[in-house]
Amino acid sequence: MLASDLNGATVTTTNRQPRGFYAQRWFTVVLFGAAVVFNCLPAAPKTRNVPASQPGNFVMGRRTFFDFGPPFEFYEIFSVHSWNKGAVIERIQVTPPGDVCTQPATVQVATSSISEGVADLLGGTNPCTIPEKELRRELKRCKTCLTFSGADVVMQVQCGGQSRRIRMDILDRDLFDKHPVTPEHTSWTVTLLERLDRALGAPIMDRPAFTLVAPAPPTAPPSGPLLDDLESGKFDGLFDRGSQKPSALFRQAKNPPLGPGVQLVSSSPFRPTHYELPQYPPLARAAHISGQVTFNLLVKSDGHASDPTSLSGNPLLQKFVAANTGDWTFPIEAAGQDVQVAVEFNMNCPPSQR
Repeated sequence: MLASDLNGATVTTTNRQPRGFYAQRWFTVVLFGAAVVFNCLPAAPKTRNVPASQPGNFVMGRRTFFDFGPPFEFYEIFSVHSWNKGAVIERIQVTPPGDVCTQPATVQVATSSISEGVADLLGGTNPCTIPEKELRRELKRCKTCLTFSGADVVMQVQCGGQSRRIRMDILDRDLFDKHPVTPEHTSWTVTLLERLDRALGAPIMDRPAFTLVAPAPPTAPPSGPLLDDLESGKFDGLFDRGSQKPSALFRQAKNPPLGPGVQLVSSSPFRPTHYELPQYPPLARAAHISGQVTFNLLVKSDGHASDPTSLSGNPLLQKFVAANTGDWTFPIEAAGQDVQVAVEFNMNCPPSQR
C-alpha cells in the first residue's frame, strides 16, 4: 500500500499485525469458551462433615476426694454398654484402707439394668463430638482455687475406631453448690454421674464419714471379667491423679489383715466348758488400745462363775470383760474354787502401724 508523508515522499505500508497478536486472541477465545462450559455444568454436591455415631458403650473412672477421713479418697469404675433396647451398668467401688488396723481395703460390685439406652443416659450429648479445646478451657477455669473436695473424672470411649479419653474436673462447688455458671461439659458430667448413681444406689457421698460399728468379717472380693481387668491394671490409667493404684488396692482387699480380735489366753486351774468372749470395744479399736486383762473367778456350786475380781489391765477393756463373764460355766469339780483367767485384746496391726 502506497501513501505520501508530509513532505510528499512516498511510504510503503502493509496490514500485517504484530507478532503474537493472533495467539493472544486465540487464548482469549478458548478461555471464554471454558468459562461458558463450566457455568453450564451441574453443581457438584457439597461435602459435609458426617457426625460421629453415638457410642454404644463407655467406661468412666471417678476418684472422689474429701478433706476429711480416713479414707480421704475413693475409686470407682463404671462400665456401661447397650443391651437389647436398654443398657447395663456395672460399678466397682474400691475403697483404700481408712485405718490399716481396723478398716482394710474393700472392693464392692453393683450391677443394674435400665430401660434407657446409652444415648438417653448420655442426655443426647455425643462425647465423641465434644471439642478438645473446650475441655481444656474448662480444666483451666480454677487453677488457683482452693479445692478441698471434688472428683477427677475420665471417660474412655470409642470414637470412629479410636479410643478417646475425656477428662473433667468436678470441684466442690459443682458438687455442693450447683450454679448456672458451671461450665457446660462439667455440668453434663455431673448429671451423667448422678444418673449412674441413681441406677446403682449407695453412692460414695451417702457413706458415713466416721463410724464405730464393728467391722464385718473380711470376705474375699467377688470375681468376674471386669474385676479381672481391674486386677490386671487395665483401669489404672484412668486414675493418674490418685495416690494409689486401684489394681494394688484390689490385691490388698484379696488378702486383708487379720483385724482386731479377742482370745482366751489362759484359765487355771480349770478351763471353762462354755464361755463367750467380749467384743472388741469400739472406742478401744478407734484408739488402738490392746493388751491383756487378768481377773479371778469364783466357781459356784452349779458351775457358773461369779463376778470377776482382782481385774488388771486397761480400764476400758476391763469394763467389757466384766460384763461378759456372767454366763461362763466350769466343770463340776471346779465348784468352790478360784480360777485365774487372762483375756487378750489384740489389734493385729502390721508392725509399721502399731
